[in-house]
Amino acid sequence: MSEREPSEAALKRLRETLASGRMLPVKRALHALNPAEIANLLVSLPPSERNLVWEMVSPEDDGEVLLHLPDEVRTGLIRQMDTAELIKAAEELEIDDLADFLEHLPETVTQQVLKALDADDRARLESVLAYEPDTAGGLMNTDTVTVRPDVTLDVVQRYLRLRGELPAHTDALYVVDRYGAYLGALPLDKILTRSPDDVVANVMERETPAIPAEESEREVARRFERADLVATPVLNSKGILVGRITIDDVVDVIRAEAEHNMMSMAGLDEDEDLFAPVRGAARRRAVWLGINLLTAFAAAWVVGHFEATIAHVVALAVLMPVVASMGGIGGSQTLTLMIRSLAMGQIDGGNTRSLLRKELAVAAINGVLWAIVVATIAGLWFKSGLLALVIAMALIINQIIAAAAGVLIPLILKRIGVDPALAGSVVLTTVTDVVGFFALLGLGSIVLM
Repeated sequence: MSEREPSEAALKRLRETLASGRMLPVKRALHALNPAEIANLLVSLPPSERNLVWEMVSPEDDGEVLLHLPDEVRTGLIRQMDTAELIKAAEELEIDDLADFLEHLPETVTQQVLKALDADDRARLESVLAYEPDTAGGLMNTDTVTVRPDVTLDVVQRYLRLRGELPAHTDALYVVDRYGAYLGALPLDKILTRSPDDVVANVMERETPAIPAEESEREVARRFERADLVATPVLNSKGILVGRITIDDVVDVIRAEAEHNMMSMAGLDEDEDLFAPVRGAARRRAVWLGINLLTAFAAAWVVGHFEATIAHVVALAVLMPVVASMGGIGGSQTLTLMIRSLAMGQIDGGNTRSLLRKELAVAAINGVLWAIVVATIAGLWFKSGLLALVIAMALIINQIIAAAAGVLIPLILKRIGVDPALAGSVVLTTVTDVVGFFALLGLGSIVLM
């Protein structure tokens, strides 16, 4: 690995150079960055500066850079490129990356890209495009190196020397029969350390797992995480080897999933341009502000039913945010845990009840603990033991309901086909506000009136 300054420092210096108006140093600096770093720079620039820098990016890097960009930024740059530039960008990509790239191109350009490929590359590309993009088949590359089980390691070594190089992230060759059916893997270390006279069938690993082409990319990422894989074969429904998935592709899946979960919890799109036009950004965010407003009115409606109680015991109005906030934090902790566990496939029908019981127990313990603290403060503040009792009971009730909601809301949303990361926090906030206000004001009207 070459010694270079950290990418953050390089990008910062490049931005400063760009601001100074000196274009030649900017162009030289761009050549020192990899495609992912160039994409990061483009995302961080306002549109006018972004377009200027994009013109200076080497045509050989265009395709890779575009693949690292969010959809909205990528679409804007593609609109500025002519057909010849798009075809040139596509020609520089590996087959799996090209399959992703074609999704974002106009149909006329896609057809011209396909015509520019030779017969072998076109067939490999079509085998990837035959699967949905979010499956193992859509994620795979077709650059597999295969051997037959009946040849010796000496033959394999001579074959590899004849090839001259191996695809990136190759840690094993795949053993197939004459029909292409997958039989096992032949690790590179065995090729180097075993006797050249050994037959492949005697040294290959038959238990090396393969991934069905129809498997979701999320499950693929879990497999790589659990087994510390570098690469793994992909099979079609008939057991025929059709490609392989490598760790660099899985890292992209994990990063995209993390960005989706983080942005969705705020009602945002992970593909939104940082410098998107104000009108479009305001329109998208207004939707979730409107949904949040409806939930706020639901809480206000509950408060309105206890107007007389609040007027009689003003201290309740002062303490309302405490109960709602404590319930919201407790529920959010459980909700975050659930969303993460669902994403990792750790939640199923067999452990839901145990998890619910555990979260309710945690909420009860924390509810009692903090109820004592809050009740003590409220009692001393307003010099009322009954008021202290009311807020303590309300806080415990809201903590327990918030924990139950944090467990059940993601499960219900997932069952009805709604992304828990997208809508979970909004629903949870409504529950904790409504329950918190109802518990405090309801108990207050009974005990204090």
